[in-house]
Amino acid sequence: MTIQASDLTQEVLALARKFPADRVLQAKQNGFSDFQLANIFMTTEPVIRALRKHYAIESVFKTVDTCAAEFDAKTPYHYSTYEEENESISSDRKKVIILGGGPNRIGQGIEFDYCCVQAVFALREAGYETVMVNCNPETVSTDYDIADKLYFEPLTFEDTIRIIEHEKPLGVIVSFGGQTPLKLSTKLHEAGVTILGTSSEGIDLAEDRKKFGALLEKLNIPHPEYGTAISFEEAKEITKRIGYPALVRPSYVLGGRAMKIVYSDDSLKEYIDQALFITEKYPLLIDRFLETAVEFDIDAIADRTDCVISGIMQHVEAAGIHSGDSTSILPYYNISKQAIATMKAYTRTLAENLKVVGLMNIQYAVQSDSVFVIEVNPRASRTVPFVGKATAIPVVKIATRVMLGEKLSDLRKEYNLKDCDELGMKHLAIKEPVFPFSKFVKSGVYLGPEMRSTGEAMSLAEEFPEAFAKAYQAANMQLPLSGTIFISVNDQDKNQRILDIAKALFRMDFDLVATAGTHQFLTENGIECKKVYKVGEEGRPNIFDIIKHGKINFVINTPRGEKALHDEEAIGAASVLNNVPFVTTIEAAEASVQAIDCIRHQEFGVKSLQEYAAYRNNN
Repeated sequence: MTIQASDLTQEVLALARKFPADRVLQAKQNGFSDFQLANIFMTTEPVIRALRKHYAIESVFKTVDTCAAEFDAKTPYHYSTYEEENESISSDRKKVIILGGGPNRIGQGIEFDYCCVQAVFALREAGYETVMVNCNPETVSTDYDIADKLYFEPLTFEDTIRIIEHEKPLGVIVSFGGQTPLKLSTKLHEAGVTILGTSSEGIDLAEDRKKFGALLEKLNIPHPEYGTAISFEEAKEITKRIGYPALVRPSYVLGGRAMKIVYSDDSLKEYIDQALFITEKYPLLIDRFLETAVEFDIDAIADRTDCVISGIMQHVEAAGIHSGDSTSILPYYNISKQAIATMKAYTRTLAENLKVVGLMNIQYAVQSDSVFVIEVNPRASRTVPFVGKATAIPVVKIATRVMLGEKLSDLRKEYNLKDCDELGMKHLAIKEPVFPFSKFVKSGVYLGPEMRSTGEAMSLAEEFPEAFAKAYQAANMQLPLSGTIFISVNDQDKNQRILDIAKALFRMDFDLVATAGTHQFLTENGIECKKVYKVGEEGRPNIFDIIKHGKINFVINTPRGEKALHDEEAIGAASVLNNVPFVTTIEAAEASVQAIDCIRHQEFGVKSLQEYAAYRNNN
């Protein structure tokens, strides 16, 4: 095959001499990606792609007949392969491609399938053909008969751009599938693809820690002190400046993977030594950890000139627990009006400066009424389905119409949109995570910045105690109405809050047992309880033995610091193995006591989502 110098760069020409067309085709037929081939030949993915284009080697699409040829399939789906015949016929209708969330894994799952499906409904109503791209088996079971076409393909640039070149859509939506498709936005934009919604520049500005930090400084918006490092020496200098404890994590993480709170140089070094991928392009991120702060999730819809705040969720647990593992309450319930006003103002300012078009999610920490921005995600978040159901606002549908060019100011009137707290919600909605601890006991049960939950339940009620009780029941945590409760709290939690909890339980006729430090604190304050040995102390039976023999009905255990978390894992494991409900934060303990009292004295009613949302029709 003759190679023209004008067609290829010198680098591609050099590669072509040792990588002929037949070998390229053989490699692709054997499943080698452009990225893998680039690594093998010590070049770049664009060079491999250019070489393949010159040889006219492209994948074709085969069709999976969902009716096995028994009937005319109305909803087939497609996959790519390196053969000759292309079975996917591209129509000349106006169309939009939606990139899904990729494979199901902790931190990214069904909530993004929900967003993609809702977007399909909105696009169809607007007269567009819809094309879904995803490699999640659950997508095949749900989305193949929802979208007009489904491509069962990996969410990589190589596979995605091939589908785009074949289908020729008006644009591509990357912000409904979570972090996985979001990372493709810059490459797709550079390839000439129209990104519907927030631009790739806005996405990169929010994702790049240094650029985003500079923006916050410019806007005078507070944030925890931070730094980026590619070595232990650099990391140690940062922690020397911002102090311990510090939150460390790799760049571009999903679901808080590999995040950790470290308390010393030794722990920091151990973390970095175990890190697999820290480079100048993907440095280690280090943030000052705001202990005892209260976290908030805010979901919003924006169109560069307007911003509607669709949900303000308050986390029950204090800062440090991944938002996907936190119990969230909508609307907020015990925060100052000034803090709420500040968060709303920051949200609108950030939406404007990031030029957000569509959905965005911002996480805040409030410490002594001071508001700090933790992170901004210019995309759909895992809270979107929860907010949509709780408020009866079709959040994804509205965002999709905004991304297609409609004005949010016009949609405000159509959907009677106001800010979340001004909607006049006459009920509470609680999102309660569901954990797989009974299946994976050795994985540890104490929550932190790395996401652990594999599902979530939602409850609605008029008052907080009832909503919380329902949430626990929905998450299959059966709260006791009598029996013995074990309490062991860290020194910082030995305050009036745990005294109020213990007094409330004592008034409800529960027997209390506690480890030495907690026992001393409670008895000194006039609360009767029995002392038990810790797992690591000499003397039997210890708390592990007592839980194992079914003598404990509920566990309140709030370890703090690395040593405490390690020592107390045995308590959590014993609780899981013996089906004993447990909480690991003082905030969850307070909510649990209110829920127990509610269950003891109140019968729950049942209402539909429509009945709870009826107030919106009267606004």
